[in-house]
Amino acid sequence: MKISFTTLGCKLNFAESSALGKALLERGHIRAKQGEQADICVINTCSVTDAADHKDRQMIHRIRRNNPNAVLIVTGCYAQLKPDEIAHIEGVDYVLGQDEKFNLPAFIEQIEQSAVSNQHSAVFTSHIREVDDFHGAYSKDDRTRCFIKVQDGCNYFCSYCTIPLARGKSRNPSITSLVSQAQEAIRGGAKELILSGVNIGDFGRSTNESFIDLLRAFDAIEGEFRIRISSCEPNLLSDEIIELVAHSRHFAPHFHIPLQSGSNTVLKIMGRRYTRELFAERVAHIKSVMPHAFIGVDCMVGVRGETDECWAEYVAFIESLPVSQLHVFTYSERANTRMLEMDLTVVPQRERERRSKQLHAISADKTKAFYAEHEGYQATVLWESSHKDGLMYGFTENYIKVSCPYDKAKVNTFERITVQLPH
Repeated sequence: MKISFTTLGCKLNFAESSALGKALLERGHIRAKQGEQADICVINTCSVTDAADHKDRQMIHRIRRNNPNAVLIVTGCYAQLKPDEIAHIEGVDYVLGQDEKFNLPAFIEQIEQSAVSNQHSAVFTSHIREVDDFHGAYSKDDRTRCFIKVQDGCNYFCSYCTIPLARGKSRNPSITSLVSQAQEAIRGGAKELILSGVNIGDFGRSTNESFIDLLRAFDAIEGEFRIRISSCEPNLLSDEIIELVAHSRHFAPHFHIPLQSGSNTVLKIMGRRYTRELFAERVAHIKSVMPHAFIGVDCMVGVRGETDECWAEYVAFIESLPVSQLHVFTYSERANTRMLEMDLTVVPQRERERRSKQLHAISADKTKAFYAEHEGYQATVLWESSHKDGLMYGFTENYIKVSCPYDKAKVNTFERITVQLPH
């Protein structure tokens, strides 16, 4: 069977699609080439916002148009949260929930043998909060970088968020098994590992281990490689973790920390487990021990209760932080979230968009300033395989993107450089 995979959303989804694709190849199936008609099309969806749902639907229609005779299977977060909505989209054959998608290889064999009912829009989902299984995965976006899934699910239930409903409760595999995965990836040529999950700082609930134990175990692995932590909640990003990264052999001085709002009033409404003061302390600690660290920040705009006064506090707080980049999300109302039950000020859609543009502008200024600070900085770049117009690209340990004339021999190698900005 020729099978195509289309993945939307987070790196976790990409890691899971990669693992499923590998399992199907091992069973003798063939990955359809770009532009080639497939026998089965799998769409692994995202549902973090209404915009994500819209992109999912657009992709479903596009895949169906391009593969009119294929069996179309939709899975992922959107499939878990809104299976019946997807089932009513013309051309969808099967909807598989989050847990069911890991049975995809066996499911496709049943399709081949016609053991699965041929009726359209058959839905297979289970109650995600009852799922205890952890399905490991890792993916290589090229032979340089590898995303390793170390944790899944979330127990936080923030008032605006449906991820616990889509991904289930927090769970993880053992540190020993993850170290083995990492060693396998390194033997396969990976020079950069990215630890990925839904709430990775909560690692250890399934195995009575801890996130700091995981980091220590990864730092003890032998080899020439580096590690990035994809994202960590500020209340879980302990001083101990920051110090470990600062003095480690392998961890890059690169942090991604969800803030979501710079107003304590809004943070409380959102059900976040920290204050902006704690967030500022974490950033200050990072910069005190790693002055050159890159700090990316997740920001949400336009949530219910974000009054003009709260917004002004938010902007002033963001501008005061020595961070490097903002990842901005515009709030959209999500069914089955507590925020919809609260009597709060609703921010008009046009104002949400204006606030988003304002934070994007602040982000651009902060990134430009971060790059300017590092003119002449001695850094180590990992060169990637992608190239364009005669140039190849790579990132330094503190996530500065650099380029040089393409040289195939440099791909997937480290090089000590002096950062030079274009003038």
